[in-house]
Amino acid sequence: NLDSTAKPSDDFFEYANGGWIKKNPIPAEQSSWGIGNLVYEENLARTREISEDAAGSNAAKGSNEQKIGDFWSSGMDSARIEADGLKHLQPYLDKINAINDTQSLIATVADLRKLCSYTLFADFVTQDDKNSEVMTYKLWQGGIGLPEREYYFKTDSSTIKIRNEYVKYIAQILQMAGDDATRANKAATDILAMETKLAQASRKLADLRDPYANYNKMAIAELGEMAGSIDWSSFLAIVGVKNIDSVIVGQPGFFMALDANLKSTPIEVWKKYVRFNLISDFAGSLPDTFGKAAFNFNKLFSGVTERRPRWKRVMQSE
Repeated sequence: NLDSTAKPSDDFFEYANGGWIKKNPIPAEQSSWGIGNLVYEENLARTREISEDAAGSNAAKGSNEQKIGDFWSSGMDSARIEADGLKHLQPYLDKINAINDTQSLIATVADLRKLCSYTLFADFVTQDDKNSEVMTYKLWQGGIGLPEREYYFKTDSSTIKIRNEYVKYIAQILQMAGDDATRANKAATDILAMETKLAQASRKLADLRDPYANYNKMAIAELGEMAGSIDWSSFLAIVGVKNIDSVIVGQPGFFMALDANLKSTPIEVWKKYVRFNLISDFAGSLPDTFGKAAFNFNKLFSGVTERRPRWKRVMQSE
């Protein structure tokens, strides 16, 4: 029962005047803050304790406890990470260096998807929009490094700054990976120009809300008519998509533009593009200069001002 004569508490007035918000500022390592974040932080602390116990348990080889302990130990061993450099990515960087035509480019791009490094376009398995009882394979626009297409075209000072910083970030990553400044800067400019063409062919956010326009069912055999530069049978085999006779293509126009760009863009630009993306995707697991470079670029979008401590980054990557 509510007492109509009861007076609001002091806590109510403090809340109404924003006092609770003032007492709970957003931490520098967070882009937002609320009860969900507190729960997540508590879970991180618990999983840290579990991981530390596993690392010191001398668990049986092959056991889950041994795997958890090894993961924690390897992630926290900053000295080893610094010493290893790009060692663990080198086999994949060698594959990228060996690309000499569109066919080998597509095969390498498909192979890198197994590491969750996605370039050129997006693909995923999801429910069929017209039959929720069926799972389907979708092809979707993608391939750009900025959050969405408008970042490539807006002319306000903030967006121009972001584009300039993106070019600097690409060049920085490539330089740290061994390119000299001149080659890295040229590659960064070429990559932005190529991505701008992909962005131009990408649908705007408003158009992506149209479920009918973004549902284009095609037989596997029809994909070659849309983007003949891609050997779709080989691509699907490498990524592990089997026993399907059709796919849902979100934006056929994007894939036609991608096909044109595959034909017109020099293979060396594609190689630098794939190389940059692979290293950037794993920047947080590489020596600290890579992680700091990625953080400094990404904070343009997140608003976060402070990098999370290593133990939290390790837990988040589990």
